[in-house]
Amino acid sequence: MSFNMNLNMAEITRLTRAGRLAEAMALLRGRPAPPDSSAAPKPVDPQGPALGPQGLRRFLDGLGKLGASPQGLAHPRPPTPPISLPEGARFDERVYANHAGSRSYKLYIPSRYSGAPLPLIVMLHGCKQSPDDFAAGTQMNMLAEEKLFLVAYPAQSGAANPSHCWNWFNTADQQRDGGEASLIAGITRQIMHDVAVDPARVYVAGLSAGGAAAAIMGSTYPDLYAAIGVHSGLACGAAKDMPSAFAAMRQGGPVPARGGQRPMPTIVFHGDRDATVSPVNGDQVIAQSKAAADLQGTTGQGSAGGISYTRTVQTDAGGRAVLEQWVLHGAGHAWSGGSPAGSYTDPRGPDASREMVRFFLQYPGPQ
Repeated sequence: MSFNMNLNMAEITRLTRAGRLAEAMALLRGRPAPPDSSAAPKPVDPQGPALGPQGLRRFLDGLGKLGASPQGLAHPRPPTPPISLPEGARFDERVYANHAGSRSYKLYIPSRYSGAPLPLIVMLHGCKQSPDDFAAGTQMNMLAEEKLFLVAYPAQSGAANPSHCWNWFNTADQQRDGGEASLIAGITRQIMHDVAVDPARVYVAGLSAGGAAAAIMGSTYPDLYAAIGVHSGLACGAAKDMPSAFAAMRQGGPVPARGGQRPMPTIVFHGDRDATVSPVNGDQVIAQSKAAADLQGTTGQGSAGGISYTRTVQTDAGGRAVLEQWVLHGAGHAWSGGSPAGSYTDPRGPDASREMVRFFLQYPGPQ
């Protein structure tokens, strides 16, 4: 399939946002758009035609230049200032490779690391972000110093996605032992081999495209990760290609159930004014993680940093929180309580990083 590179990306984006995917796809392929028979958005077929790899990459790249993409974060980011390290701490850059390719990653080892096994949190950045940028925005390294745990930041490559987005919408990247899921799991296991890690306290979290990737890891590797955190992301399997990705971002997707009776401990943050990834996706992440478990829920209201929120907690028979959902009222598509030193953060609101760490560290995984 050939693609016309002289694309009117603004018109393609407008048509896509309006739900007129057939017309957007026609323009993408360099053909005249079919006449619009109605000003109302047309229903989206989540099983619509898939794009070839090159067309997908070009489309993503064009959308990234416009500041809109189905992965959620594709705006230019300011240069990230150098990460300052406490004396004795390390922020090493490493590489992992397997049959699916290779990815670099950064590993933060706190200054008080003594060789005793520590918890590990794997952080998956959003589009147009990097490990340094994500570390600066989430301030997770600072929390690692305070609470004593390791933090890993896998880096998506520009060769895999021009906007450095995790390819959460590709079926091949949603499979255990395949695609990007195998690379993220491989990075996790490599760290567990190289550094003293408590295997019962390994967690994964992410923002936007990274949040969707974290949901994939929770569904495909429940034996590796004890809990997951999803900020402004989507459930595993919400999309399988480009058309269904746009549909899922706008209105949620046909989310497949996760097998098994044991729920995946999950904490979700999502702004109810998120114009990039609909808040319904946060509901779907929770529903997928719950599986067939019988949990009891309680809901409360609160505010922090000028942002009010609704927090719903579902507990098991022992009273331990298994699922937490934070709906941030008036908030958009940004990491809640994050530092302006990084991109796509909202310094207002509850501190999502601190709340995720609190939730994670109560949870050892299955033995």
